[in-house]
Amino acid sequence: MISNLINRKIFTLLKVQYSNMLEYRVEIALWAISGIIPFFMLNIWTNNNLNESINISDVMLSRYFLCAFFVRQFSVVWVVFSFEEDSLMGKVSPYLIQPLNPFFRYFAQHLAEQITRFPFALIIAFFFFIFNPESIWIPNLGILLLSIVSTFLSFLIQFLIQSIVACLCFWTEKASSIERLLFIPTLFLSGLLAPVVSFPAYVKSWIYLTPFPYLIDFPANLLSGNETNISGGLSMQILWIFLLFPLFKKIWSEGTKKYTAMGS
Repeated sequence: MISNLINRKIFTLLKVQYSNMLEYRVEIALWAISGIIPFFMLNIWTNNNLNESINISDVMLSRYFLCAFFVRQFSVVWVVFSFEEDSLMGKVSPYLIQPLNPFFRYFAQHLAEQITRFPFALIIAFFFFIFNPESIWIPNLGILLLSIVSTFLSFLIQFLIQSIVACLCFWTEKASSIERLLFIPTLFLSGLLAPVVSFPAYVKSWIYLTPFPYLIDFPANLLSGNETNISGGLSMQILWIFLLFPLFKKIWSEGTKKYTAMGS
């Protein structure tokens, strides 16, 4: 009975957020287009024959950056900016008296936005294949399902990281500034600009212990068919989720105590 009630609440929340996102279809289309950084990087790599140094063919490199585009489209997170705005506007107070953690609301917003974004991402991929017909491939069903799971885990990692930063709004008004600092290593170490395999050996010796390669590089390699450690990559993604979630709960608990103690 309780589980059915919770499921209905979650479904209703997702339906409401999806309806809200439909009102911003044009803006979401622009967001999808703005995520074509991997295609610019593909052009740089192929025009300078940089892929020869890592023994990846032009076709496989094209598939990698296309998959990096897709992974980025469905793992992008902005919760810190939404929570910071709601905190400054005084919207957090009524959220706290509701029986559902406010971050479930932001989580539903992200899922709804991804569903709305999906057709635009397919259109962009369609034009990519028009200009790169040799890159057309169909991953087998097993790899496709694992890639979807891996991309969702990447989204969860980034959502938890940003949620932890967002909770700092209880102590500072500009938690988004901290997120912008985190964006720098995310941009350069996640595989968005270059496959991690192309990094120097001294970087690869420690980077796989961080969450960054599992945000873009691992899911993109998995989906594109490039060689990757599937079980190791999925295990590390799950490990980081288990490490980040208790940290988020702890900071959220301490933050709400401080917030309510101040009489807000």
